[in-house]
Amino acid sequence: MGKSQDLVYGVYPVLEKLKASSKDILELLIWDGSDRTALQLIRREAQRLGLRIVTVDSKRLDQLAGGHRHQGVAAVVEPYRYTAFTDLLQRISASTGSEWILILDGLTDPRNFGALLRTAEAVGVRHVVIPKDRSVEVTPVVVKASAGAAHHLNIVKVTNLRRAITTLKEYGYWIAGLDAQSRESVYDRTYPSKVAVVLGSEGTGIRPINLRECDFLASIPMLGQVASLNVAVAGAVFLYELLRQARESTQGLTKK
Repeated sequence: MGKSQDLVYGVYPVLEKLKASSKDILELLIWDGSDRTALQLIRREAQRLGLRIVTVDSKRLDQLAGGHRHQGVAAVVEPYRYTAFTDLLQRISASTGSEWILILDGLTDPRNFGALLRTAEAVGVRHVVIPKDRSVEVTPVVVKASAGAAHHLNIVKVTNLRRAITTLKEYGYWIAGLDAQSRESVYDRTYPSKVAVVLGSEGTGIRPINLRECDFLASIPMLGQVASLNVAVAGAVFLYELLRQARESTQGLTKK
């Protein structure tokens, strides 16, 4: 693989890449020693799309995946293309419905990042904003941890996260920060349709400069002995509360 290429490995990430942006796939590598149904499905879809398919042994896939679990398949792809912040602003200004945005302030663990992308895509979030520096990027590990959800999201990398947050506020967004010290829980408020959720880093949370930009803060109720939740789990709790409220609101309108 060249420096200008990337790798997607694992059954679900490759399948999602085939669905979302097959034109970015340069070649598909499939283990010659497996007759798994999922690999046969991937091969047939790749043949239908006219992609280059290379049969390799498991050791070659082990080498390319760096010891990570590849499940017998990998795709050599074009480097991940981030969405420009200006494009994000155009999309949300043209939208007539609710457009939730997930903002990640300094996440460094690729598995947490991938898990959050998977949850975000599942609840209907389409836009994710991350800082350019001191933050995990979209890597093969992230794509694998997201089960391919990264291929279906607009991920924006910005130089100044605080400035991006203030700009979103100018576009009518309310900023909700997840903060363990908040006396208000995620269940104590009805959230507006245009809301951006800010999650902080695994160790220190949201940076003070960005915390001050939040319109309101919320915490996850904790009844046990452990002091906090993993950021991916806490983020999932918050995002699914948004989904629950949105569904309740829609059902209420339907009943009327």
